[in-house]
Amino acid sequence: MTKPLTKDDYSPSDVTVHRDPARLNRVVRALRAAGRNVALVPTMGALHAGHRQLMREAHVLQNTVVVVSIFVNPLQFGPSEDLDSYPRQFESDVDICREERVGLVFAPSVEDMYPEGAQVTVHPGPLGDELEGASRPGHFAGVLTVVSKLFNIVGPNYAVFGQKDYQQLTLIKKLVRDLNFPLDVVGVPTVREPDGLALSSRNAYLSDEQRTTAVALSAALTAGAHVSAQGADAVLKAAHDVIAASSGVELDYLELRSPELGAPPENGDARLLVAARVGSTRLIDNAPVLLGAGDE
Repeated sequence: MTKPLTKDDYSPSDVTVHRDPARLNRVVRALRAAGRNVALVPTMGALHAGHRQLMREAHVLQNTVVVVSIFVNPLQFGPSEDLDSYPRQFESDVDICREERVGLVFAPSVEDMYPEGAQVTVHPGPLGDELEGASRPGHFAGVLTVVSKLFNIVGPNYAVFGQKDYQQLTLIKKLVRDLNFPLDVVGVPTVREPDGLALSSRNAYLSDEQRTTAVALSAALTAGAHVSAQGADAVLKAAHDVIAASSGVELDYLELRSPELGAPPENGDARLLVAARVGSTRLIDNAPVLLGAGDE
């Protein structure tokens, strides 16, 4: 039998921080038993305006209590990546959650999420080895493993993710479909700076000069989308020309795919994706493209 909520478990007027998975699970089960829907916003902290938008979109969903998880997931970092230096600012993150009327923050330890001896992970399938997966082997197995654990612990009705990490969003939708998770995945359009740069926690690594250079990624996407009526070749050429003219951008990939990240269609909806290094910081971005339709 589900125990009744207490004031220590959930207060609708303030955010409550939980670190213990079992306790958090008990609280959200009680909320659902009381007729509330639960919307999960998974994050690794270092929250910014993009995360705020995810929380706001979660609030729009019907009758929801918003749960934000803050967990820097070691499984999705490669040996040469920035796990130790990844920005951590927990107190300010909780303040942001409070300002955005989040009900519950889930901030477990690594030991709680991955008990000693844990070996089972979630395989992402062939798409997990492409695009980001080709550059970051094992990354998406780490992502889908932690997301699966969060789904099991929180038991949300909705899970809200940003479209900036478009391949991640696509794989999470496949995860929910293929493994029959009883929830809806909500994708939220990328939040950008006024000059077009996609908001990312990793932008904090950029110097002022690199920050200016990094705008080339979104500019390349815009250039490609502008000539989409001329077809895929024109889109890729226009985007590549912008990157090539941008000193300080080391391109990893620039690809045009279908919305599900298969081969692009000759006409219709497609997705243009880019990844590059600016200095030592690796950035990604993407944008929808409508091929062969409309005016140039």
